[in-house]
Amino acid sequence: MPGGRRGLVAPQNTFLENIIRRSSSQPDSSFLLANAQIVDFPIVYCNESFVKISGYNRAEVMQKSCRCGFMYGELTDKETIARIEECLEGQIHDQFEILLYKKTKTPLWLLLQIAPIKNERDLVVLFLLTFRDITALKQPIETDDSKGGLSKFAKLARSVTRSRSVLVSQFSSHLPALKDTAVPTTTKQSHLGLMMSLSSDVMPQYRQEAPKTPPHILLHYCAFKAIWDWIILCLTFYTAIMVPYNVAFKNKTSEDVSLLVVDSIVDVIFFIDIVLNFHTTFVGAGGEVVSDPKVIRMNYLKSWFIIDLLSCLPYDVFNAFDHDEDGIGSLFSALKVVRLLRLGRVVRKLDRYLEYGAAMLILLLCFYMLVAHWLACIWYSIGRSDADNGVQYSWLWKLANVTQSPYSYLWTNASTAPELVAGPSRRTMYVTALYFTMTCMTSVGFGNVAAETDNEKIFTICMMIIAALLYATIFGHVTTIIQQMTSATAKYHDMLNNVREFMKLHEVPKALSERVMDYVVSTWAMTKGLDTDKVLNYCPKDMKADICVHLNRKVFNEHPAFRLASDGCLRALAMHFTMSHSAPGDLLYHTGESIDSLCFIVTGSLEVIQDDEVVAILGKGDVFGDSFWTNPTIGQSAANVRALTYCDLHTIKRDRLLEVLDFYQAFANSFARNLILTYNLSHRVSLSNI
Repeated sequence: MPGGRRGLVAPQNTFLENIIRRSSSQPDSSFLLANAQIVDFPIVYCNESFVKISGYNRAEVMQKSCRCGFMYGELTDKETIARIEECLEGQIHDQFEILLYKKTKTPLWLLLQIAPIKNERDLVVLFLLTFRDITALKQPIETDDSKGGLSKFAKLARSVTRSRSVLVSQFSSHLPALKDTAVPTTTKQSHLGLMMSLSSDVMPQYRQEAPKTPPHILLHYCAFKAIWDWIILCLTFYTAIMVPYNVAFKNKTSEDVSLLVVDSIVDVIFFIDIVLNFHTTFVGAGGEVVSDPKVIRMNYLKSWFIIDLLSCLPYDVFNAFDHDEDGIGSLFSALKVVRLLRLGRVVRKLDRYLEYGAAMLILLLCFYMLVAHWLACIWYSIGRSDADNGVQYSWLWKLANVTQSPYSYLWTNASTAPELVAGPSRRTMYVTALYFTMTCMTSVGFGNVAAETDNEKIFTICMMIIAALLYATIFGHVTTIIQQMTSATAKYHDMLNNVREFMKLHEVPKALSERVMDYVVSTWAMTKGLDTDKVLNYCPKDMKADICVHLNRKVFNEHPAFRLASDGCLRALAMHFTMSHSAPGDLLYHTGESIDSLCFIVTGSLEVIQDDEVVAILGKGDVFGDSFWTNPTIGQSAANVRALTYCDLHTIKRDRLLEVLDFYQAFANSFARNLILTYNLSHRVSLSNI
């Protein structure tokens, strides 16, 4: 479905979440993250497990060197410390056994693994240090023979054997399942080494990535799903139209092969849709895109699965009993109405259509006609029932007399009651029934088709109540949608009318009035009536600065004065720039006016006029104003500045510019040195007439 609620699909850096998830699956694991681009490699993240095993809180660990020198003690091996230093300086993977000390000075044997983390530019930006407590493997072995004991060599051999077996058993729960259950210990140890290795192909990178989905999972906003949902929508309306019609008019029989084939194809497509729904992402409560297959399946089973399944049951197969027993056949014919539950699919995706006024307008009108169709089928069923019961003044009997296709009763030996035969054609009966429901729903009521029997009158009363509510709801929404679709045009014409009335009220001269109208029209063409400040105020400060930098990118890219500006400086400047549009003939500065802005011409051209003489013509890329950064006083303009064409100007106020230059001293020197004023309005040019 085009548009729709996509969820939070912006690229994210989920490195930390991935590492935490991996660490949480191994309860005995703790880790640190250190910045690989700063001297001494300071710690930038410490997880709770490390806090528990070390005894230091996070505030005490943060910004300290990842060499963990604060945990060294007198028995910490100097050679291991040197190897760790080489590993960090060389940015390589390695693994060590090291004796460290808790905050309480308790010794702690740890298995330390160091892995460099790269970004999208293949640059090492972080170190991941993973710790595993192996103190239990380093404890002395108590002998069973308290008297004589074992020799030192026997104790050492037993200790090594015990350490290996304990290490394998400790980490065996994290090994992948092997096909052969009878795997020797050496094979397990090789798998252990593979698991403990931190090669770059298994480590996540520190970079922004779009949310990933498994290969068999469809994104709910992808192009294929959009086309598929439109197909399902069309088939849903087909079902909503044909099912009531077939049930009421008994249009489809077991001999009608074409309709049976079409309905069977529709059933298959809806069954495929159920399968796809088990493999389609959805938007969670927090706006995140859920792509976990297990969560998707559980969510679908708890929500729409039962309704979708009931709407896909092959009721045409059940209806094969129609020839065996009339009661069972009629029951399964009525069960076809359950297929209308497929309309729940439209309700499910209604919020997606709300984004498009035209699509929503068409859907509302289709739904209005759909309700009229349902009521027409019910109206026919009531008339047919009354006629079958011998009531000869029902609307259906009167229609037969008017169309000169009267009904007649046929007695058969197999039935105890007469059978109604002949009468108007099915097409005539349906069109007349739809005509009656539409005249009632729109409150027109011509009266040429009217309710005569008690059943018809009761149904008509109920239909009028439903139609009144439906009419008010649907056409109220239609009015709102049409107003929204034409709101921009209405706003534009309202603005023009206000300007015209203002000109007439104050008797503005015709030439000036035409200039004002031309300016208003050209400004609307540039901005489409959007208030830039209002839109920017919707955004937080950081996002607002990014947008302002983008809007002023031409100024920053074309002028060398901004090349040495830092990102923070550019963002501060961009927040103070304003964009303005000028029409031909507009005076931007008058002689004697204070020069309180620095102006950058983005498009168009203008002229500088002094003593009725053109002293300069400025165009794209030119800068005019005054050199505020060298002159502390506010200058006066010595000339007029008039637009020759439609111009787009980016301006910054004097006070705002000086405020930024005062804060960024290094940039202030570069700005004063590199900014070239094309024309300084405070300088008067000496003119001599020919």
